[in-house]
Amino acid sequence: MKKQNNAQDNHRFSLCSMNSNQHHDVPSNSWSLDLVLHRLRTTETKKEDVFSSILNVIGHFGTFQRRLVALILVPNILSSFFLFADTFMFTEQKHYCNTSWILEVGPNLSEAEQMHLTLPREANGTFHSCLMYLPVAWTLDSIMQFGLNQTQRCLHGWVYPEATKRSLINEFDLVCDKEPKLDIEAVAHLVGALIGSVVFGFMSDRLGRHPTILLSLLGMTVFGFGAAFVRTFYQYLFCRFGMFQASICYSISSTSLVSEWLVGEHRSQAIILEHCFFSMGIMLLSGLAYSLPHWRLLLLLGGVPSFPLISYIWILPESPRWLMVKGKVGEAKKLLCSAADKNQKTIPSYLLDKISEKNMVKASVLDFYNNDHLRKVTLVILCVWFAIGYSYFTLALQLQVLELDTYLIHMLSSLLEVPARLCCIFLLEHIGRKWSVVLTLVQGCLMCSLILLLPPELKSTRILMVLFGKFIMSSSATVFFLYSAELLPTIFRATGLGLVTLAVSAGAILSLTLIKENYIFLAVFFCCISAILAVTLSTVLPETKSQPLSDNLELFSPSTESSMDSVMSDVSEEVAKNTLLNATMLSLDKFTSQASSEVKIEEANSMREGRPRRMVSVQS
Repeated sequence: MKKQNNAQDNHRFSLCSMNSNQHHDVPSNSWSLDLVLHRLRTTETKKEDVFSSILNVIGHFGTFQRRLVALILVPNILSSFFLFADTFMFTEQKHYCNTSWILEVGPNLSEAEQMHLTLPREANGTFHSCLMYLPVAWTLDSIMQFGLNQTQRCLHGWVYPEATKRSLINEFDLVCDKEPKLDIEAVAHLVGALIGSVVFGFMSDRLGRHPTILLSLLGMTVFGFGAAFVRTFYQYLFCRFGMFQASICYSISSTSLVSEWLVGEHRSQAIILEHCFFSMGIMLLSGLAYSLPHWRLLLLLGGVPSFPLISYIWILPESPRWLMVKGKVGEAKKLLCSAADKNQKTIPSYLLDKISEKNMVKASVLDFYNNDHLRKVTLVILCVWFAIGYSYFTLALQLQVLELDTYLIHMLSSLLEVPARLCCIFLLEHIGRKWSVVLTLVQGCLMCSLILLLPPELKSTRILMVLFGKFIMSSSATVFFLYSAELLPTIFRATGLGLVTLAVSAGAILSLTLIKENYIFLAVFFCCISAILAVTLSTVLPETKSQPLSDNLELFSPSTESSMDSVMSDVSEEVAKNTLLNATMLSLDKFTSQASSEVKIEEANSMREGRPRRMVSVQS
């Protein structure tokens, strides 16, 4: 009996020893395991996107999303139509001074005889466009016998004998002394784009995507359609100023809205289709401008389709992401439930409960400067956009320098841009955003280098190279526009895209200045330099493919987590999982080994005491 009690005591001691060893071993590994688990939880939290989870339930591209994309695509045609209308309304036309005064003494004179008697000739033998002979009170025979010698500027306006269409040139006589007003027109466009990008980008982040889109559509209708009824050139400039602001506002707000409603490849496809419809609008404009005889009729036909867009007040949705960051939880939930109903889905209540007041974000425009990471990302985006804008406009102006037909240039360019933008879908799905930008910029740099090496005599080859270069740069612009929208947080997305327009405008100004001063070689050479710089900078940007959109500045802020998380900051998710698995297997092996020792002790005790052996089952 005493031996049996001793055996039981020994057995209890062995079990307690095993448990004691287990308790002493666990703390030695528990700290690292806790670190791994903490790292995994942190990683999953950073990847968590409430809105993406809800969209997974609603459907990535259901009836609601398809209708949204269709609504966004249509105004892009009108936007490009109005933006590029000036190109066909300022076409050069041969002009001469109005010398109809001589018809009072010679009513039977032909047009050629009238010009021969009243217009001086230039050194090359052509009639002067801005000078005329001073009218005299002579008879026709005296004028024909002695001729006129004293010249002066045109007194009674100009005539356009070779003009077949009514344009702004012959409508407002924008020739000779009035020709500098064309520079004012370019300035009006530029100022409108700059003001629109800054003001309306900020308004879109403050007021919402829905009201700013409605404001832009109203501006397109009023200023685009209203320009057909102006009586002076300055009234026309005012309409164009407003039109450029409205178009920039629509581009920024619509891109933000689509980016925040769609996910994954559907987002990229929708934005690419937006740009394709923009190019299709230029094609439509080129065809109408070629066939219509009057510039006012062109604007009227382009403005009429804008009136049905008034219905967007009731059918265009707001961005629920923007509503969440602004703390409008009730409106966001109502909108998401409406979208789910359109797609015949139901959102679980636990997902809707994740949308709360804590999603509200307070931020200031000064965060573009105060936040280090956001400042760096924004500066890189602006530099790359400057290079893209400069290269694109340089290649576009090269086509004008080659003196091709205006209608043919824009028709071919816009026709090539459609497949160029559609090819971006393939690139984005296979190599991601960042490397798609790098690839297209490298190709653009190569095309600019080939243009520099080609001799001027090979005009047709140069035209093909310029068209292909423009093909590449248009795809680069489309990819990086999507990339920029994904890099910026929701709270600053529209404001950041407005800053993008500033960089593009700066590149366009530099390109226009160099081309106007006839620095053709320098302009194209700088394309290569800027493209190389853009490639270098774009490689430092993070990849956004298959990543949720950032709504606030958390991902742009320095780490403020505990020291435990800072120790594990270099541990990737895969490494953490492997470490956790190995630690678990090691603990299991140790437990199995100790359990086997217990079984052996029990068998030894049984044999000494003459008891039959018991089967000991070990469960982990």
